[in-house]
Amino acid sequence: MILAGDIGGTHARLALFRDSDHRSLTRHEVFSSDEFSDFESILERFLHAESDAPRGASFGVAGPVREGRSLPVNLEWAIDSSRVATLLGLPVVGLINDLEAAAWGLDALDSGDLRTLNAGVPDPSGTRAIIAAGTGLGQAGLARDGDTLVPIATEGGNSGFAPATREQVHLLAFLRGDTDAHVSTEEVCSGYGLVNVYRWCLHEAGCSEPSWLQDPSGETDVPALVSGRAEDGSDAEAARALAIFSEIYGSEAGNLALRFMATGGVYVAGGMAIKLADSLVAGGFLDAFFSKGRLSDLLRSMPVHIVLNGSVALIGAARHAARAEIGDAS
Repeated sequence: MILAGDIGGTHARLALFRDSDHRSLTRHEVFSSDEFSDFESILERFLHAESDAPRGASFGVAGPVREGRSLPVNLEWAIDSSRVATLLGLPVVGLINDLEAAAWGLDALDSGDLRTLNAGVPDPSGTRAIIAAGTGLGQAGLARDGDTLVPIATEGGNSGFAPATREQVHLLAFLRGDTDAHVSTEEVCSGYGLVNVYRWCLHEAGCSEPSWLQDPSGETDVPALVSGRAEDGSDAEAARALAIFSEIYGSEAGNLALRFMATGGVYVAGGMAIKLADSLVAGGFLDAFFSKGRLSDLLRSMPVHIVLNGSVALIGAARHAARAEIGDAS
């Protein structure tokens, strides 16, 4: 077996795969990340009923990884690959960025795992890019090394938000307030980013914020409430926020496509893309993706797909672990 993980600020997903087929998920469990004091405790809980130790392991984590260690964004505890390797009895385990893990998983997907938004003109020898809005905003690329695609981790979601419309300029000013504080793209293109956009829409409309928007317990899934109210037509400002969010998401996906010259395809992953696919399309995602001035035709030639398989990062982590140098797997 190969042990794979997708560790985010909200959930830690662990799975066991047969090492001969990294789509064959034999066991899968989801844990609330903030209910544990360290990553080792999650692993011990997951593996306590397993009689055989995994032959290899790799984990995608929502945050930068340096020298085998990461402090995941939105979590209070760090992950140290050497400590995890000792716990698992392996010489080494993989620790990579979660979008890098998802990038590793793309080649294992089939046509049923994708919803094509723009067929474009696929370049079999081209590079690719992947973006995912969720608890945060992840981005990665896949560069060519001969016939091989090599995933490249980034922290592009934390780069500065660049407004693409006059409306977004006002949104940026609202988030900055009276300061010149850095406003990242993640702050307007993620779960809490959608909430930030909704707050601005309420402010612009002269509406007070509803009590559920400020739930101090943290038990309310506020982004889901906003998107739900937008989609069922019960809240005009939520609908406006979701449309603006869709434009921002599409524009940033286009920026990423240009940075990586992703003629091989742009992949939009993560739970928000799966749940809000129709709203993204209706909200102007593609128009914003294409809107790049002189290079708009180049963007139109790039395939754009929504990844419908929510386990792509787990599959990718398993594929990463299967490399000979990770654990004992082959």
